[in-house]
Amino acid sequence: MTNIDELKSTGLKATLPRLKILEIFQKGAQRHMTAEDVFRVLLEERSDIGLATVYRVLTQFEQAGILIRSNFESGKAVYELNEGQHHDHFICTSCGKVEEFYDPEIEKRQHAVAKAKGWLVQDHTMALYGQCAGCAKKG
Repeated sequence: MTNIDELKSTGLKATLPRLKILEIFQKGAQRHMTAEDVFRVLLEERSDIGLATVYRVLTQFEQAGILIRSNFESGKAVYELNEGQHHDHFICTSCGKVEEFYDPEIEKRQHAVAKAKGWLVQDHTMALYGQCAGCAKKG
């Protein structure tokens, strides 16, 4: 499916800003990006897409299910492509690096705790904060 088809399937028109921003998430080395990160990439590419447009497109993509928004301790919204696979996050409190992980035992345990308390889990997020390996080595 092309990016144009993907946007149309969600009910969004394939405008240049939407196509450029979707491409940044698909081809970029960084998976988790703030609006400012996306805007910085657009500036490096000499694009004339403004920051307000970036915020608007990110919100539209979130509402359409193309992106997932997380709010980590930094207070800024961080976006990533919605690839349909659940995962949790490690967040480095020194450099801000975000690393994804999935552990089936943790997932089972969460559901067992919820069941024991009479809850039915519909969705969840888990973020663990600390230092990444690089920052831990620096001391």
